[in-house]
Amino acid sequence: MLDRTLLRHDPEAVRRSLRRRGQDESSVDRLVELDRAAREAQTRSDALKAEKNALSATIGKAADKKAAAAALRPRLAAIDAQIEASDAACAAAGAEIDERIQQLPNLLATAVPDGLDESANVTVRTWGTPRAFDFEPKPHWDLGEALGILDFERARKLAGARFAVFSGDGARLERAITAFFLDRAARAGYREMAPPIIVNRETMWSTGQLTKFSDDMFHLDDWDFFLIPTAEVPLTALHRDEILDGAILPARYTAYTPCFRKEAGAAGRDTRGLIRQHQFDKVELVWLTLPEASFDALEQLTADAERLLQELELPFRTVALCGGDTGFNAAMTYDLEVWLPSQGVYREISSCSNCTDFQARRASIRFRREPKSKPEFVHTLNGSGLAVGRTLIAVLENYQQADGSIRVPAALVPYLGGQRTIGG
Repeated sequence: MLDRTLLRHDPEAVRRSLRRRGQDESSVDRLVELDRAAREAQTRSDALKAEKNALSATIGKAADKKAAAAALRPRLAAIDAQIEASDAACAAAGAEIDERIQQLPNLLATAVPDGLDESANVTVRTWGTPRAFDFEPKPHWDLGEALGILDFERARKLAGARFAVFSGDGARLERAITAFFLDRAARAGYREMAPPIIVNRETMWSTGQLTKFSDDMFHLDDWDFFLIPTAEVPLTALHRDEILDGAILPARYTAYTPCFRKEAGAAGRDTRGLIRQHQFDKVELVWLTLPEASFDALEQLTADAERLLQELELPFRTVALCGGDTGFNAAMTYDLEVWLPSQGVYREISSCSNCTDFQARRASIRFRREPKSKPEFVHTLNGSGLAVGRTLIAVLENYQQADGSIRVPAALVPYLGGQRTIGG
């Protein structure tokens, strides 16, 4: 959530950020108008209360207090009615401000590239060289089904479209990837957590998930609970309504969880395979850090995710998202895109974002630099380290052999009990 005082002191910064996102900026005018109305109503109420106090003091000093009270009673009654009206106007304006400001996205960082869609995203760096095949590489769904490690038809029977059953070496490979990610996160200093995957409305709201763009979430109607779309939600909200000792920052957490999203992507796109599933696994990385350190932390967080792909020897590129492609919570985002031979393109496998104090304001996560210093909002960051299913896709496609078998990446061999090949 944006700082309300920003709309008073620098509304143009909010307008400029909305323009860069390709969004309507007229809502800022209404918010500025409401803020002015709220302050005017508060000023009227304060003046009326001062007048009422002065009249009460006059009564107190009068020789005939009863007569003075009787004489001033009509004016005092009128003042009370005016105070009530002013307070009501102030409260109504404040409530509308709160409602409207919750729908505004985070301010974009100045370093975010200009542009309205993914075509304007900027490649920051690439790593690795896509493999030159001496045969036609197959897509992961053909590889997985032929090997008997992915079953989409039985998943459709069990749950419907956009689900998968991992079987045998497929299930073991998914587990190996997860364990590899968690071990590397621990080695990098992240504290492993095992949070709930069902959370309440306050947790979803506090991390910026329940906005006008929240139709993708799975809602448990009877309980008013939600299945998490990412472990970012419970990890970021761990310290909701807390004031932290600044000495513990940065606090870094990781968690493996299933994730749930209704979104199915663009019509007719990614209808086969594991790219867009309603249920998928992910290892998440979350930082809570000092405000002045958050953009350096974004670089480190991104490097931590990149290192996983490097160890797996999977070619990828790091892309800075433009304004129009940056998510609601984020001030700046890097996407990691892994090479998929069957499509001949890079596809997103991780998204690393600095949310500055946007989530912390909603969640009221603050810290003190010194024991008696004024509390400040932390900055929060999150990144996929990595999406497990998409990593499995990349392994199958990049390590496939001409006979349809899969060579196991060296980094994963210890996690598969020394097994070096799947199939063949």
